[in-house]
Order: sequence, then structure tokens, then C-alpha cells
Amino acid sequence: MTKLRVGIFGGAGYTGGELLRLLVFHPAVELAFVHSKSQAGKLVSDVHTDLLGELSQRFTDQVLPDIDVVFLCVAHGEAKKIMAEENFRASVKVIDLSRDFRIRQEDEHGFVYGLPELHKKEIAKASRIANPGCFATAIQLALLPLARHKLLRSDVFISCITGSTGAGQALSETSHFSRRQNNHSVYKPFVHEHLAEIGQSIGKLQPGFEHATVMIPQRGSFTRGILASISLKTTVDAESLRELFESYYATHPFVHLSAKAIELKQVVNTNKCLLYLEKYNDQLMIVSVIDNLLKGASGQAVQNMNLLFGLPETTGLKLKASAF
Repeated sequence: MTKLRVGIFGGAGYTGGELLRLLVFHPAVELAFVHSKSQAGKLVSDVHTDLLGELSQRFTDQVLPDIDVVFLCVAHGEAKKIMAEENFRASVKVIDLSRDFRIRQEDEHGFVYGLPELHKKEIAKASRIANPGCFATAIQLALLPLARHKLLRSDVFISCITGSTGAGQALSETSHFSRRQNNHSVYKPFVHEHLAEIGQSIGKLQPGFEHATVMIPQRGSFTRGILASISLKTTVDAESLRELFESYYATHPFVHLSAKAIELKQVVNTNKCLLYLEKYNDQLMIVSVIDNLLKGASGQAVQNMNLLFGLPETTGLKLKASAF
């Protein structure tokens, strides 16, 4: 089988490293280059030390032209610069993990929003994919079945918490161990940038939705994972809601509805999203858990690559959580 030649921009960061861990074992991939201006010349395994013995390549500041797909694991704002400067051939597929192209807009690149559980058919036909944000992925997967049936008829309240890897690899006051460990804090309440993605997708399925979507993001004292707890009002009974969710995700291999309460350890190190519903009178709680670096970033990017090239959606992504 002819393998896909893959290039990675921003290979030294958390999402780039997670992508490498997936691609080095992907049966349909050949790694063409790992681009990093700051680490050029260094062995990839000197930066991502867990890849020692798995990968002998070095970071480069050169871009090889003979590639089939390129991943942009770069800071927000950098993807637009790369698209303008590199002028990739039309045949080269691009998967951007930044937020530069997530919001629908008129641009010459034609990016498709890469949430497979919403746009699977569009992704399969596309050449440019804007990978969704991590919070946005967890929250949208909790709301899409309701929006599909026009059942979002109240304000939506979201309390969500993420691990420290969600802040990226660059050190900051709030990601420093001494500040983050044994600590818990709220950030960007009401105005988190992922709200725009969430609203865009809800509007696609339920045009005219005008209720408030209130999001309170929090920083957790753990490394990876997102837990989102969403509450809203509905008169639909619990069994009907469960059937509705199961039907929506019947053809989506990474989203599963649990009959019991869920926790982060069930999804960390996997590309899964687990959902749990609980009804109390007319109040509905939906809990959604994902790994922010996998289903929330690099795993979903590989899922999109598989769809772009007609591979089974789960190729290279059959990962098991560590129980302890």
C-alpha cells in the first residue's frame, strides 16, 4: 500500500507531540518532515522523550514539497501566515489545529469545520479542514442531538474544566506547577472564544436559536482531559432523550452514551467522547468527557485525515484508556 506522506508544522508542542505519537503507529502514514523553527536540527525524541526508540527523525526548518497532507499544530494566527507563505499545491490536504479558520468566513482556502459528528460527508470531500477547539468539541457533542431535533428551547448553562495541557507548552503564570497544583480557578467566564464555534454549529442544525449559552471554563489540577456539565430545560422524558442520543451517534464510532455516571479516566489517552444524561423534573444535565489532546485536538485531526483519504475512520485511533 502506498503510504500518505505527512508533514507537521509546530511539531515541538503538545498537540504536535501527540500527533506524532499517533502517526508513528498509523499503518497508512509515512512521516515526511516535522517542522519547528525553534528546534530545527534536534532529534524529535530529544524533545518528545517518550518517542525514544520509536522515531529517529530530526526537526527541520525546511518544507518538503512532496507531501499528501500537512498538519498545522501552530499558535493561533500562525496558520494564516503559513497558508499565505507556503502556497501548498491544490492536491495537498491541510488540517489546521489552530482557531484561525474555524469560524465560517469568505476566504480563498475553503476550510470545512472538522467535527466529524456534524460534517462527516463534507469533510470527506474537502481539502482544507479546520479542526475544532477542545471545549467546543466536548460541548457540541453534548448538544448536537438536541439541536438536530430543534429541542434547544431554553438557556444553556455550561460548567467545564480542563487539564493543564489545554494551556499549551509555553510557560505562563497559570500553567506553572506551583500555581496549578492543588488549585482550581475560573477563566474567561461568559466570553470564551469557543462559544463562537458552538453557536455556529447549533445554528446549522437549529436555525433561529436565540437563547443564552453561558459558559464558565475552569482550570483543573490535572494534566489532560475535559469534563463539561451542561444543564438546560426540556419537557422530553428521559427515555426518549436517550433514544434520541443513541440514534444520532449510531454511525459515529467515537461517541458513546453511558447509562452510568462517567469520569475523565474513561477517556484519557483515547479519541472517545462519553456522554451521560440525567433528568430531574424539567431539568436535563448532560455530562461530556474527552481527552483535550486527542478527541479535542490531535486525535480528531487524525480522524479527519482518515475521512479525507477514504480510510476507515478509526484507523490508528483504537486506543484504550489507562484505568489507573
